[in-house]
Amino acid sequence: MKTKKQDEFEEQTDAETEEPEVVEEETPETAPEDSSEEQSETGELLKRLNEAEESAKQNQEKYLRTVADLDNFRRRVAKEREDLRDVAIASVIEELLPAMDNLRLGLQAADNHPEAKDVAYGFRMVADQLKKTLQTFGLDEEEPTGKTFDPNLHDCMSHEAHDTVPEGEVIQTVRPGYRLKKRLLRAASVVVSSGPASEDKED
Repeated sequence: MKTKKQDEFEEQTDAETEEPEVVEEETPETAPEDSSEEQSETGELLKRLNEAEESAKQNQEKYLRTVADLDNFRRRVAKEREDLRDVAIASVIEELLPAMDNLRLGLQAADNHPEAKDVAYGFRMVADQLKKTLQTFGLDEEEPTGKTFDPNLHDCMSHEAHDTVPEGEVIQTVRPGYRLKKRLLRAASVVVSSGPASEDKED
């Protein structure tokens, strides 16, 4: 007859010899979903990158246009400033031309008086200095004697027959003309040759 201790020992032995129950781990089935989400995020990032590149390109074009417009504005302002300066200088020079003509005529008259030689020399120095000063502003004096008559630059006072000077050539400059850069301030007053004298022309 088994004792109580023997029964307990047998129960303990049976419990130890029982095979442990194997529990299978369940593998997650969410891998395809994670891959799809990654592709979606990558596509969204690429879309944002393309939009950023397009925006940067547009901003660069706007910047280049702005720089070009600013450069053109600066050139236009500089050109307008230079034109205004030339207009102001031209108006002052036009006021000085009658005085320069009188000084020139006075020096020509003084050449006929030897006693006024020293005084004429001093005034001629002043006239030359004034002419050089005006030349620094772009003033050019036109004395077309010996040149072909140009109605755009010369004012014909009269025609004279001349045996050696061909027809249409300037014989004498009565009053010089002046040009400020490309702008004609005053046309030169000239006498133009009508060619050799002939009986038909005399008639």
